[in-house]
Amino acid sequence: MRSVCVFCASSPLANAARLQIAAETGELLARAGLRLVYGGGSLGLMGACARAARGAGGRVLGVMPRFLMEAEPPLAGIETVTVGSMHERKMRMFEESDAFTVLPGAIGTLEEVIEVISWRRLGLHDKPIVFLDPDGCWKPLFELFAVFARERLTPQDFGRCWTVVDNLTDLLPALSQASPPGSEATVELLS
Repeated sequence: MRSVCVFCASSPLANAARLQIAAETGELLARAGLRLVYGGGSLGLMGACARAARGAGGRVLGVMPRFLMEAEPPLAGIETVTVGSMHERKMRMFEESDAFTVLPGAIGTLEEVIEVISWRRLGLHDKPIVFLDPDGCWKPLFELFAVFARERLTPQDFGRCWTVVDNLTDLLPALSQASPPGSEATVELLS
């Protein structure tokens, strides 16, 4: 593994604890010699993660659609690829990455991670997808996935498409495995 894509919020209103975990994630990836691939912005968790990775001597690649350049300006001194659309952004981030980490985010983050989970479910890739979720931000999503399995709208083993860790120290080991045994993300049919 050489590159890890981090999906996370770009909101400048994110709380300090979430900004801190984003910065610690960027620093961890840099110290592990992994290139950070991210959405290219300087705001919110995205900016905190990229600044920390760069500050720790890491390689960083931002992927930014032209129309967002003013609203979410890229960080100076970071390699940034400009693309024409959100679709191109997601594809480029996918192509440049060997694994995915999901931090707290909103609709944009949800869109990005749902697509890579869907592609993994369809067998289009086997890249690890790991949610770093120390405060349960993504718990409602996992509960929805459990409903899908319970209602037999998706296979029961759907939860093997991703892993959930709640501690930063568990992130790198989880990223090193495509489907770790005992994954916390296994979808259980609720009775």
